Amino acid sequence: MNLTITPVITILVVLCTLNSFPQENWSYSDCLKYALDNNIRIKQQSLNVMAMENSVSRAKSNILPSFNGALSNSFNYGRSLTYDNTYEDVNSTQLEGYLVTDITLWNGFILSNDIKKSKLDLQAALQEQLRIKNEIILNITASYLEILFAEEILMIAEEQLELTNRQLRRTKKLVEAGSLAAGAVLEAEARLAGDTLQLVKEVNRIKMAYMNLFQLLELPADKNFRIIHPELPEIKTKKMPQNSNEILKKALNKRPEIKASEIRIESAKRQLDIARGNRYPGLSFGADYLNIYNNKYTGMYNNHINLSDQLSNNKRYTMGFKLNIPLFNKFRVKYEIFDASIKVQTCEYQLENTRNILKKEIMQAWNNANAALNRYLAGKKAVTAAEEAFRYAEEKLNAGLISSMDYYQSKNYLTTVRSELVQSKYEYIFRSKILDFYRGIPIEL
Repeated sequence: MNLTITPVITILVVLCTLNSFPQENWSYSDCLKYALDNNIRIKQQSLNVMAMENSVSRAKSNILPSFNGALSNSFNYGRSLTYDNTYEDVNSTQLEGYLVTDITLWNGFILSNDIKKSKLDLQAALQEQLRIKNEIILNITASYLEILFAEEILMIAEEQLELTNRQLRRTKKLVEAGSLAAGAVLEAEARLAGDTLQLVKEVNRIKMAYMNLFQLLELPADKNFRIIHPELPEIKTKKMPQNSNEILKKALNKRPEIKASEIRIESAKRQLDIARGNRYPGLSFGADYLNIYNNKYTGMYNNHINLSDQLSNNKRYTMGFKLNIPLFNKFRVKYEIFDASIKVQTCEYQLENTRNILKKEIMQAWNNANAALNRYLAGKKAVTAAEEAFRYAEEKLNAGLISSMDYYQSKNYLTTVRSELVQSKYEYIFRSKILDFYRGIPIEL
């Protein structure tokens, strides 16, 4: 079976395999914009922010006076008290109306603390929204770089396939000339089949990387794209620019998860103040106005009293202060204070835990970036040496000084070190971008 595959055919096979992707191209910033505009978690948190804004408005409204009114119409049958203080059988219709207002003057600073707590809850919700956005940005960045990495590995696989294909053609010529046994062709074809299989695996890796990105973006089923390859900066540094402790100090002042935890502590303290405020008396002021009209009201001479006279005679005003003194309420205030105190301690532990998690993430990212940088620097030297060794092996093979087995070992080693170099490069880029992000520097590709 003839397994010879030319470079042109190889490229066509790859393009056909990736034909499911249209020609629409998205940059890294396009992916971020779409994700931040359409992600369900961000939309859900936006609703939560709106609810917190509504809570702030409601808390502020609680300091305003209330003002209400009511009208009632009743039908009376049977004996009724008349103007001359006697009872008669009278059927009448009576209309009553009243207006009432009241305002809280002081209640242990509960209203003011409720406003402060609502504002803090809103700030915490905004920081949580920012935390979700940051998490999505990091996930999109990782997925985007994974595609770039997979496509660069695919290029290496294509080059290796072409080398194997070229060696197969050379082997066939030597067999036809009688310089090699026929089994050499079978061996070369087997290696070509192996490299072709590896090429297919790398194509599948790209497809899986794209699928992961599409899922992160929550794209509709009928929408996809190809990414634009950015100009990634060359790695010139030979050591990490900052240690993990310096990055941690900056992150503790910038990261939204830390700010949100700190704000939640203050919110819990305001809730504790609210609970304590229930210990104190509450002072309020109220006033009301009442009036009545009855269609059968008569005067002392049995004359009907008209509407205007009844409204003038029956009106009543009331106003006064009310002092509500808590004496015993089944220890409700005591238990509320205890619950609020526990909430404060819980939030403090959550802040400590969040700081520990952030410290762990930064240390891991720094160590991974440092290890990737060292692998990259060592890998560059290894690739240079492997390329020279492979060039020398190819010359010796053409001169008949080494076997094809030695040639393929040199070729495979070159493939391995080149792949490891690419892997360490993208690992360092991603980890260094994470560290910059922790320092408050936006990610750009």
